[in-house]
Amino acid sequence: MNRVPELRGDHLRLRELHAGDHDAFARILTHRVLTRYLGIDRMDAGQAHDAFARTLAQPHTHPRRKYTLAVCAPDDDALVGTMGLLVEDYGSNAMLTSLVLLPGAPVRGHGHEAGRLLMAYGFGQLRLHRIWAGHRSDHHFMPKVMHAAGLRPEATLRQLFHTHGRWHDVITYATVAPEWRSQATPGELAILDGADRLDRV
Repeated sequence: MNRVPELRGDHLRLRELHAGDHDAFARILTHRVLTRYLGIDRMDAGQAHDAFARTLAQPHTHPRRKYTLAVCAPDDDALVGTMGLLVEDYGSNAMLTSLVLLPGAPVRGHGHEAGRLLMAYGFGQLRLHRIWAGHRSDHHFMPKVMHAAGLRPEATLRQLFHTHGRWHDVITYATVAPEWRSQATPGELAILDGADRLDRV
C-alpha cells in the first residue's frame, strides 16, 4: 500500500481515512451548505457511500494519484474535515482539492495549515515541482486561505465546472517547490525532507 504518514501541524493533523470515518465523510458530501463551493453537486446517501468506498481504496492504487485525507484536531482522531491532493498524469504537478471543515470543527480558522502540510508532503515525498489550487470566483473567503498556504494568484478559468445548475469561474493559485520551501516552517521542512520522526500509520 501507498499510505501517507500522519502529518502534524500546530493546530491540526492529517491522516488517511479509515472505516470509522464513513458517517462524517458522508455528512460532508450530503450537506447542502458544505457542498456549495465544491466542484461536485450534493450527493444522496448512496452516492456518498460509494464515494467513501472509492476514497478508502486510494492507498491501494498504483501509481497513486488521489490523496484524500482526514483533517483532525491535534489530540482527537475524529474526522472534522477533508483535504485532498490530485497528482496529474503528466509532469510533476498536482492540485489541492476538497478542503472542507464541518460546522463547529475545533480547527476552523486553520484550514490553510491542512494545505501546507499536504504541500510539504507533495514537494517532499512525492517529488512534485508545482502545486496549484483554485476556488470559485464568488467564494470571497478563500483568497486569504490561499495566500496563507503560500500560493500566489495566477489566472481565472472561465466556466470551469457546472454545479447547482450553472457554470462557475474558478480563480487559480500556484507555487513551485523552491519558492515554497523558502517560506516553509521548520515543521513543514521536516515533512518536506522526509524526517525520520514521521510515524507511518
